Amino acid sequence: MELKTTAIDNVNISKLKNKTKLERRRLLVKRFLFNKSVLIGTIILLFLTLFALFAPLITPHSPLAMENANRLQPPSSEHWFGTDNFGRDLFSRVANGAQVSLTVGLSVAVITAIVGLIIGLYASYYSLLDHILMRVCDALMAFPDILLAVAIMAVLGPQPVNVVIAVTLAKIPVVARVVRSSSLVVKEQTYIEALKSQGASSWRIIWKHILPNILSPLIVQVTYIFAIAIILEASLSFLGAGIPAPNPSWGNILLDGKIVIFNASWMTIFPGMFIVFAVLGLNLFGDGLRDLLDPHSNKSIK
Repeated sequence: MELKTTAIDNVNISKLKNKTKLERRRLLVKRFLFNKSVLIGTIILLFLTLFALFAPLITPHSPLAMENANRLQPPSSEHWFGTDNFGRDLFSRVANGAQVSLTVGLSVAVITAIVGLIIGLYASYYSLLDHILMRVCDALMAFPDILLAVAIMAVLGPQPVNVVIAVTLAKIPVVARVVRSSSLVVKEQTYIEALKSQGASSWRIIWKHILPNILSPLIVQVTYIFAIAIILEASLSFLGAGIPAPNPSWGNILLDGKIVIFNASWMTIFPGMFIVFAVLGLNLFGDGLRDLLDPHSNKSIK
């Protein structure tokens, strides 16, 4: 009889847990739908992602095919965004440039998050590492991002992989400092001291107890890094130190359009519009995500 009662109690507890998880998911979906910033940002990012992924299928011309007879043609039914100063279809170049910009931005965001997370966590836990790693971060942060990236590109050369390396090195200190400051707050909590007194290993404390409590600010920061990486990649390409021609990039399309800006304004309008569109979507997504993950935010739906 007692075994039967225990089994029934276990079933009831399991059902209660499942119901609680379901209610939490419903609340999260409700908060997501009522948060206009994250919703609009998600829609913009989804559109840009699909635009970049299906670029080879939706572009009517090759982004590298030059037709001198069609130089600087305005937007038309054949060339939706017009043509550039080499007769290349601008819509095809902008669409394929989206692949480059989003790939660089995503790569920078992921690598920066991983490396900055490791640096920030261990710097917050070990005082000696803190002094060494934070001084290196201070040295890197002393230079403006664009100047540091240009200097690194001058050494490595203009290649897509080198663009990722240059922008990543410029933004790692930012993520490392955000992670470190959040980790220091968690490290001073009573339960961390209790774990230390019980003999818990440093690895367990760092990765199983500190890490889960600093993911929210890290995720939000990474979305901003994504947006900044797109701007830096476009800036490097515009300066001639980023994606090498003739490969399309929003930045080098703007560079080509600078020469003929008064005669063919569409060469600067369309790539510039997509850069603004991407950065706006990421910033809205980051702001909304911050409000969504922060239980004390006034904008969150209870």
